[in-house]
Amino acid sequence: MTHETKKHATLVFVRHGQSVWNATNQFTGWVDCDLSDLGVKEAQEGADALKKAHFQFDIMYTSYLKRAIKTGNIILETLDQLWIPVQKSWRLNERMYGGLTGLNKVETVQRHGTEKVLEWRRSFDVPPPDIDEKSEYNPVNDAKYKHLNRKDIPKTECLKDVIIRAIPYWESDILPSLKHGKTVLVAAHGNSIRAILKYLDNIDETIIPNLEIPTGIPLIYEFDEHLKVIPAKDRVEPLQGRFLGDPEKIKAAQESVKNQIKHK
Repeated sequence: MTHETKKHATLVFVRHGQSVWNATNQFTGWVDCDLSDLGVKEAQEGADALKKAHFQFDIMYTSYLKRAIKTGNIILETLDQLWIPVQKSWRLNERMYGGLTGLNKVETVQRHGTEKVLEWRRSFDVPPPDIDEKSEYNPVNDAKYKHLNRKDIPKTECLKDVIIRAIPYWESDILPSLKHGKTVLVAAHGNSIRAILKYLDNIDETIIPNLEIPTGIPLIYEFDEHLKVIPAKDRVEPLQGRFLGDPEKIKAAQESVKNQIKHK
């Protein structure tokens, strides 16, 4: 008879549903665009899965961007848990896409070539060109970030940069909640979730940029009393967590993860 490790704390990641700029195939990053109708539906499906599984959260962490905030709020409202504490941090924002912000992805490939755009999008440590100081999308001009030191507001970012800003927040705020045995919801973005997963799962830097995190599908991690991840029985390499929700969508998400790793 095997001895099962006792669960001490639980962490649930949810990547926001489709945004209106996702729908128009534009580089979004720090631009605060809203969820599309499909994005709301994706968030609701994730919320329904968590409700069916009887999740009770103690705290939610999210970014400064409404697509993540609204995704988290849809979950909390569905669970009748809007009363729990919510902490927002710019450190959980999506990657800052610099000079690509607002551009159509297909047109950007036509302008710069597939190889260069792929390098910007999927390399670990090669950022796109800086955003123009006068760009309407430059976050230095956004009231959300007036309290930040100007040097902390990125002009562009690669995934390595997102890790550098996200992990200190993980250590200072999210980890202490897990130490206290709480059930934590992180409603965030593809790259800020990747940043934490690289740390949690010790994923190689050649793999992590290509690891797609499905939108709206909860990804659940359980921890023992030493805050070591308890690998899920139905985990998908290189992740130690498990997806929750509709079996067909989970199967598709799992196959997507497997294929990305296989074809790297």
